[in-house]
Amino acid sequence: MNVQFTARHFKAHDGLKHYAMQQVSTLKKYYDGIVTGNVTLRFEKAKDSVKIAEINLAVYGTQLVAIEKSENFYKSIDNAVEKLERQLLKYKGKRRGL
Repeated sequence: MNVQFTARHFKAHDGLKHYAMQQVSTLKKYYDGIVTGNVTLRFEKAKDSVKIAEINLAVYGTQLVAIEKSENFYKSIDNAVEKLERQLLKYKGKRRGL
């Protein structure tokens, strides 16, 4: 799986980038048909410090998206990955039902 990382309007440190890439890579164990992944981190408002993680997965036949907001990038990434786990399991179940 090819994973791309983007940090909008700030420079992400290597630890955050590595963590995001590692978390998205763990999704392969739920469904092996993931073609690409795209992680985008950004701020909603600088003074409120709301951090947003958006993860897009291209799987065979569709696009899965999870967007999470929290006060911490790590928490946002974890919550978005959990959403994608559920989406992948549901998608996999539908594909096997065909």
